[in-house]
This record gives sequence, C-alpha cells and structure tokens, in this order.
Amino acid sequence: MSDAKRVAKFEKVSFEQFKNSFDNLSEEEIKKIYNDLKLPKRATKGSAGYDFFIPFDITLKPGQTCKVPTGIRCYMEENYVLKLYPRSGLGFKYRLQLNNTVGIIDSDYYYSDNEGHIFAKITNDSNEDKILNLESGTGFMQGIFVEYGITFDDDSTSIRNGGFGSTTKK
Repeated sequence: MSDAKRVAKFEKVSFEQFKNSFDNLSEEEIKKIYNDLKLPKRATKGSAGYDFFIPFDITLKPGQTCKVPTGIRCYMEENYVLKLYPRSGLGFKYRLQLNNTVGIIDSDYYYSDNEGHIFAKITNDSNEDKILNLESGTGFMQGIFVEYGITFDDDSTSIRNGGFGSTTKK
C-alpha cells in the first residue's frame, strides 16, 4: 500500500444527471453507456495521474471538437484540487487538447446542483492530418490531485453552485 496521503474518492454521478448530457440517444442507449462507465484509476503504483476513460466511441478528424460527459464526480478534501490534462501519448501522437488547456476541479464542485459532473471538451489539434479514434473505455485524460494554499488575507466566504464561470457570477 502506498504511503501517499489519501484525499479523494471518485464516484459516478446519478443516472438522471448523466442522461441530461444527451439529446440524441435513447434512454436504453444512455443506460448502457452509464452502466459501462469506469471510475478513474492509476495505471501503476508510481503513476501520479488517474486515467479518465472515454464513455463512448469518438472519432475526431483534425480540428474537430467533442464535449465529453465523463459521468464522474470527485469528492476531495478541502485545500485540494484535481487538475486534468490530456493523456501524454494522445497529446504527443494527435496533439489532443483539452480546450481549457488544464481542467481545474475544485473540492466544492462536488456539491453543485449538477452533482459535480466532470466534463471535458477535447480537440484533435493534429497538424499532420491524423484522425483520432477513441474506443469506449480508452483512457483519454488524466487527473492529478494537488494540495494548495491561500493568502494570509483571504476572506472568501462564497459558495459554488455550478461549473464553468460559476464562481464569478453574482
């Protein structure tokens, strides 16, 4: 067993939350995808990153983008953040990009109305005309837990409710 500090737990979002991410599939098709979701995991005991798995087959031609509902949420202790990056091999071979460069999942996102559902928007940024085919269950991004500090004069008391841009909404 690793001596690393245990600070988080991955879970599936509810089926109700997951199915809200789809408008072109039947409930039966969505249920199949949901039931096959795999929780993120490390590939080896020395891995820092937890691999996230693509929930359905995706083909991206150069320049194409796809929004991926992972079906995953993450409880983590306060003063930790989950940073998301493309898996290095896909970045190297296809220039797979996360559209926000690095995904930041704050600990309080878990409590949002959307259950802290983690999404990724990915782009095949290949400049070599390579088509990216990801089969369901393939690792496509990785998450690393990082502890952070705050300034001595920090007085934030706001509470999050949402994802992108929710912390700047009044």
